[in-house]
Amino acid sequence: MPMNIPNMLTLARILLIPVFGVVFYLPFAWANVAAAAVFALAAITDWADGYLARRLNQTSAFGAFLDPVADKLMVAVALIALLVINPTPLFALAVAVIIGREITVSALREWMAELGKRANVAVNAIGKFKTAAQMIAILLLLYRDDLAGIPVHAVGMVLLYVAAGLTLWSMVVYLRASLEVVREEERAAGKRA
Repeated sequence: MPMNIPNMLTLARILLIPVFGVVFYLPFAWANVAAAAVFALAAITDWADGYLARRLNQTSAFGAFLDPVADKLMVAVALIALLVINPTPLFALAVAVIIGREITVSALREWMAELGKRANVAVNAIGKFKTAAQMIAILLLLYRDDLAGIPVHAVGMVLLYVAAGLTLWSMVVYLRASLEVVREEERAAGKRA
């Protein structure tokens, strides 16, 4: 495991998860601002570790594995915490869609890697828009308070539902790509038989 700057940032993001959990539940009026700040710091380290890994030519197999794990853990913990304070069926559905998709696509990527077809389920533009909408939505929902007359919580809710829609769309794209790989594998197996 190479201990370079990108990997240290990824590990720092994982260490921020329990910090986020504690700060989120602090019984102070400013806890929402602090939780949003911790989440924002985690999001910045997510961008920075990828940028620095490419810029400094410090990409590694360990970093490629750990970075998405760190991202998914932080997002899942934040969404579940937000669900506790927004216990509505629609919000629960959005959280289930987002977390379910992350688990499904992670398993799909692992399976495709085993088949040597990981490129078929590489991150695409839809996934990048989904991630941006999701991160901004979570940040706004954590902050909650109106800002300069802008209903931050309402905007966050809309963005979360947009992210959930993009989540489903990107999952369908990944599943279709993997289905084509399955068909190719079946055709190849049929020819060998």
